[in-house]
Formats: sequence, C-alpha cells, structure tokens
Amino acid sequence: MKHFLSFLKSKTFLIQLGLALVAAVLFCFLVLQWLKSSTNHGEFVEVPDFSKMSVMEMRKVVEDAGLRYQVLDSSNYNPDYPRFSILEQDPPAGNKVKSNRKIYFTVNPSGYKKVTVPDIIQVTQRNAASMLRAVGLDVQRVTYIDELGKDMVYRMKHKGKYLKPGDKLPKTSKIELICGNGTIPGSARIQADSE
Repeated sequence: MKHFLSFLKSKTFLIQLGLALVAAVLFCFLVLQWLKSSTNHGEFVEVPDFSKMSVMEMRKVVEDAGLRYQVLDSSNYNPDYPRFSILEQDPPAGNKVKSNRKIYFTVNPSGYKKVTVPDIIQVTQRNAASMLRAVGLDVQRVTYIDELGKDMVYRMKHKGKYLKPGDKLPKTSKIELICGNGTIPGSARIQADSE
C-alpha cells in the first residue's frame, strides 16, 4: 500500500494524468466541433406558407428552401381551396427549423368523397331528409305525384336521373324527392270502379 501511495505522488504518474486530461479535453472539443458542423448548430430555415399552393409549386419552394416533404392523403374536401392544393402543413408557416427537415402536407382532394344513397323509399319526407343529411346529402326540392301515401317518398332523382338505394354520389349532392300528395292515382280509381 505504501508503494502505491508513493506511485500516486511520483512525477511519472502526474505526467500521465496530465496527458490523459489534455487528451480528454481535446477529444471533447473535437467531438463538439464535429457535432456543431454536422447538425448545423445555430442555422435555421424559416418555414414558408404553403397554403393554397399547388403540389408542383410546393415542390419547388421546398427544394429552394433546402427542406424535404411528405404528402399525406386527405379525405376532407374543402371547396374554398383549389383542387390538389395544400390544406395544412406541419410545422406551420413561420416556424424556424433545421435545413433538410421534413414538412408534412395535407392536400385537398379533387372532390367530395362518395357516399351511399340510403334506402328512403316508402319513408316519410321528413325522415328521408334526416337520413340524407346524416350521410352528407341534401334535399334540393320535393315534387309531388298522385299517390295515396301523403309525403311518402316513392322515387328520388339526382340531376334528372332516377336513383336507387345503394347508388354512390359525391357528398353534398342535391337530391330531388318524389313524394305522394295523398290522392288516389287515376288508374287505381278506374280499377276500383270497374270491379
């Protein structure tokens, strides 16, 4: 033990200890400098505002800013934005980010997604309108025909064409309901009289 304590006080040990400390400090300094240069420490890029830009315009601006991008699909069509334009971006415009950072974009689809027309035949007009609104369709107008069921839906049309339950239409489409007015059709009255 006495020999070990005398070694710790020796000139050789102190020189080796000093060299080890200098090497450790020099190693840490070099690692920090390398990290600073490889991570672009203190260098930032301001994220541009991409809203309402087309995808082609967005690509050019992203590349010019030294950023990367990823386009995310969107099923929510926004009629206030052009088709295939940027709806949202993450991170938002004005944020400071490192160069080569990935920006995530949500793009406006080409139109509303299609929904299935519910079975509203032989349903009252009021319930039919509620069922249509529930899936994202609207009643444009109601036309009445001679049928016994007053306000009962007998047929439906979209842009002049008859629809069947299960047909697909873009969300927010307008449908015409053809309902009964509560009177017996002439052909049924003639048959009843002839019997």
